[in-house]
Amino acid sequence: MFNNECAFGVVYEKFKPHLLMVLVQVVLSFLYFLVEDSLNKGMNPHVFVTYRHAVGGIVMLPFAYVLERKVWPKLTMMMFMELFVLSLFGISLTLNMFFASLKYTNPSFVASMINTISSITFIIAVGLRLEAVDVKKPRGLAKIVGTVLSLIGALIMTLYKGHTIQSFQSAPFHIKGKLVHNNWIKGSILTIASCISWSLWYILQAIIVKKYPAQLTLTAWINCMGAAQSAAFAVVMQHKPTAWFITSTIELCCILYAGVIGGGLVICAQFWTAEQKGPVFVSMFNPLGTILVAFLAYFVFGEQVHTGSLIGVVVVIIGLYMLLWGKESDKDYKPQQSIPTHVEQKECMTRITTLAEQDVPQTNAT
Repeated sequence: MFNNECAFGVVYEKFKPHLLMVLVQVVLSFLYFLVEDSLNKGMNPHVFVTYRHAVGGIVMLPFAYVLERKVWPKLTMMMFMELFVLSLFGISLTLNMFFASLKYTNPSFVASMINTISSITFIIAVGLRLEAVDVKKPRGLAKIVGTVLSLIGALIMTLYKGHTIQSFQSAPFHIKGKLVHNNWIKGSILTIASCISWSLWYILQAIIVKKYPAQLTLTAWINCMGAAQSAAFAVVMQHKPTAWFITSTIELCCILYAGVIGGGLVICAQFWTAEQKGPVFVSMFNPLGTILVAFLAYFVFGEQVHTGSLIGVVVVIIGLYMLLWGKESDKDYKPQQSIPTHVEQKECMTRITTLAEQDVPQTNAT
């Protein structure tokens, strides 16, 4: 029995990042439809992003204070500016464009386009010399071909809708609204721009998390700063005070779900996984989200499906996994950080204490 428990513990520790990222994709899949329905009810996407991360910051602050206040790194002006920029790309720019695009497209399209983030991140990383490409090796070529295929798939989804597959009539819910799907090109441009910003967020995230090892506190900072930035953006874009009113139960549920789950737990889980496995590992689970959203869109929420989107997403996923296959030739991800994390600090102290205890009887014997 003890051996079985030990074996289970070893397997769990090994696959904990995988299970965590699967859970992230599951909870985010439902968020798309909650947001779409809230937009149909009249909720402003910029106001939604502000409320979402204000809730996320409020939820994460107590946990950050209780669990991590003893390991908080010194907050210098340079660190504050880095957190500000991280919030800008991770929340303000990315999510304002991302959720605004839902007004003009649909959840299936938006979730499919997220698969291009890995390829865009790869291109930016190569440009910044953070990623090496050896074109003389098959895996090096796979990185390039996979990136090109992902971008071609994105273009197919953007420029070609194709035949419309009618919605599943027996679906228990049908989300319909006059604001949705009325400008596909505009929505596509917003989605692509948000994916580029999202890619920059992943790169910055992997760098800054090494300097700020307290993930709960970092999540609270990102939420609070992102909410303030988004509020300023919403004031500029939306001059009507009534836009800030919550007028329906679905809007309230959407804000709470997105704030607690999306703004709090999901960001914290991504920080932890990026520190353990690297940013590419985090993005490789995006196709699972695409499949879940497509399934929910058609069979549960009665959304229409376009053949162009289906073709595009297949091409994107093939390209994505060619890129990931090419990256298997890289060394295992080992974050090289100048400041050890709080876990490493504890492990180091434990090893020092153990060695000291082992030396005591040897000294006495001498």
